[in-house]
Amino acid sequence: ALAPADRALAEELTAVVNRLLVWDLKVRTDGRKGDRLEILWSPPEPAAPGVPVAREPTVEAIRYASSKLGTVLAAYRFQPQGARWARHYRPDGSEVESRLVDGPIADYEQVTSLLRDGRRHKGVDFKTPVGSPVHAPFDGVIERRNWNFAGNGNCLDIRDPATGRHAIFLHLEVLPKELAPGRKVTKGEVIASSGNSGHSFAPHLHYQMEDGGGRVLDPYAVHRTERRALSSADRPAFEAARARPDAALK
Repeated sequence: ALAPADRALAEELTAVVNRLLVWDLKVRTDGRKGDRLEILWSPPEPAAPGVPVAREPTVEAIRYASSKLGTVLAAYRFQPQGARWARHYRPDGSEVESRLVDGPIADYEQVTSLLRDGRRHKGVDFKTPVGSPVHAPFDGVIERRNWNFAGNGNCLDIRDPATGRHAIFLHLEVLPKELAPGRKVTKGEVIASSGNSGHSFAPHLHYQMEDGGGRVLDPYAVHRTERRALSSADRPAFEAARARPDAALK
C-alpha cells in the first residue's frame, strides 16, 4: 500500500502500528477481509551532525475499522502541556497504553514490547533514556546480579519471599557494589537506573517476571493496571490537534 519511495520504511512503520494496535487486537490473527487501516505518518527527521539517525517514522494518527470487534479503533499522537513526551490517545482522551500500578518505572516514553505481541519476548520493554530510576515492585531480596552479561548487560533478579515470584531487570546502568545477592529491598525503592548495556539496540528497561519454578509471567496479568486520561485543561488542545488528522483521513 505504500508508495514506492516509502517502502524502505515499511518494516519500521509496521512495528510502530503494531505497538498501537496490540492493546486492542491480536494483530497476527484478528484481521478480517475488508478491514480498513488508515495511517497518518511522517518519516524520521534528518539527523543533526553527530546525532544517530532516528530509525522509526512517527505515526500521528491511526484508524482501524475492525469487523471482528465491530468498531473503529483510533489513536492520536498528542503531547500535553508540561509532558516530557508525546503519547497516543484514544478519541475519549485516554491513553492507548495501559500502565502497571507499582511498576518498575514511572517515567518512560513508550512500551515497545509486550508478551502478547507475538514476538516471543519474555518481558515488557520500556523505552526510556539511560539513567531513568528503576523501582522495586515489591519487598524482596536480591537473588542474582550481572549473569550472562553479554546478553543481559547489568542486571538484577529480585525474589519475593511471600510469593516466590522473581522480578528481573536487564540492560541497566552499572550497578553499585552494595546491590549484592542477599540484600533486602523495599517496595518502591530505587534499586537501579535504566541503561543500554548488553545485547540492547537502544536505551530501555527490560522487565520480566517469573514464578518460583521459572515460568514466565505477564506483568500485565500480575500487576494492577490503569489507563490514564488527559486532564480537562488539556482536552481543548487535544480536540484541536485531533481535528487535523481526522480531516486528513477523511
